[in-house]
Amino acid sequence: MKSKFITFEGSEGCGKSTQSEMLYRYLKSKGLKVVYLREPGGVKLSERIRQLLLDPKSEISPEAETLLYMAARAQVIEEIIKPALSCGKIVVCDRFLDSTIAYQGFGLGIDVKLIKSIGNFATQGISPDLTIFLDLAVKSGLKHRHNCKDRIEQRSINYHERVRVGYLTLAKQEPRRIKIVKVQRDKFITQEKVRGIVDAL
Repeated sequence: MKSKFITFEGSEGCGKSTQSEMLYRYLKSKGLKVVYLREPGGVKLSERIRQLLLDPKSEISPEAETLLYMAARAQVIEEIIKPALSCGKIVVCDRFLDSTIAYQGFGLGIDVKLIKSIGNFATQGISPDLTIFLDLAVKSGLKHRHNCKDRIEQRSINYHERVRVGYLTLAKQEPRRIKIVKVQRDKFITQEKVRGIVDAL
């Protein structure tokens, strides 16, 4: 079977982890060889970078933040994603390069062309076959994170609104790759829509 790279994107509290894990279990139940991971993370170095990036006590400039995300991504590409795809496996990833474009580009004002250029280097040119963007109103998403906000979640509503606009802009630019799924209250209804898109792929 030909390998497939599927990523999940979305703003805070949209249910990415839940939906991506549900899809992973669904694909596994069909007897497919599937690898599941999250970003930043997935391997030892990337998980350590994740802790640094999300720690509310960390003082990180926008430029350093962007490069740290790229470093974590480069390592997981080399250790997990590239080998899995070369073996014909399906890779399901919770966040990828689109996150950096939305959060550090649209959110923090880092040049998007620069992010894409560095991103191409960090990913060794590997790009998702399909990206599911789970769309949810910013205030609704942050409401679920009231008691456990990390360094990114603590940023202003305006910042998170810019991130959502960034995602919607990317989806408009790449409609064949990025599919928008409106988040429903019932996670199973949302998952049904996700599976429909993936099955078509």
